[in-house]
Amino acid sequence: MPGRERAYRTEAIILRRQDFGEADRILTVLTPEYGKLRLLAKGVRRPSSRKAGHLEPFTRVDLLIARGRNLDLITQAESRWVFASRGADLIRFGCVSYVAEALDRFTVEEGESHQFYALLRRTMERLESEVEPGMVLRYFDLELLDTAGFRPSLFHCVGCGEEIKAEDQFFSSQDGGVLCPQCGKRAQHVRPISLSALKVLRYFQREPFQKIAGLKLRDETLTELELLLETYFNTILERRLNTPTFIRQVEELKQKRRFAYQQSEKLIHRD
Repeated sequence: MPGRERAYRTEAIILRRQDFGEADRILTVLTPEYGKLRLLAKGVRRPSSRKAGHLEPFTRVDLLIARGRNLDLITQAESRWVFASRGADLIRFGCVSYVAEALDRFTVEEGESHQFYALLRRTMERLESEVEPGMVLRYFDLELLDTAGFRPSLFHCVGCGEEIKAEDQFFSSQDGGVLCPQCGKRAQHVRPISLSALKVLRYFQREPFQKIAGLKLRDETLTELELLLETYFNTILERRLNTPTFIRQVEELKQKRRFAYQQSEKLIHRD
């Protein structure tokens, strides 16, 4: 936590906010030096507030903070970068919400957090790029697991220790890695993992983002990875993340709209 100075400055990214009282908000932010902080932004919900536009979720901001009795107070705020897709693309909005929620769950309110902060910053910037959002999220998942100390074992069976062969396997969230077919058949609470999904996980785990950015993966493979890593996260955190359900609902709605549009186009051309 910050020292005993009466005021301190830090760069921060807004993870989430909560209305408080008649005009205030409590903000949860991630900082490189002080980790996760809960801060009070007084009067920020008033139309006349000069800080309001700088304290929106998923904004990178410079803060001047004064120590308070229960919560430290934001006295100055100047935004440095804003997630541009926040209102324009619901899928990318859901993705950045997922990243913020996951980091919120994996971080604590004390100590420096340079690695987590750098991960959040670069993932938000990647979500603004042309790379498929699902690819960005799955790469983020593995980076987060590495940073948090939960790197999954993908090259040797976590049951018998034998090297994994080129065939379909099983994945154990409780044991943190892949089980060979023999161990997987005897284990409980495991899920199958296809050879193609395992190859992608291995590639993501060992290669820099620049190498995976141009890959094109089948929707089935991305969905398999999403569900497998979501289960692993839930096991580690002992609770479910909320945003994956939102993202899937938005994707289903987009697919329905796309199908309806295609059907209407067929009717128009038929006439």
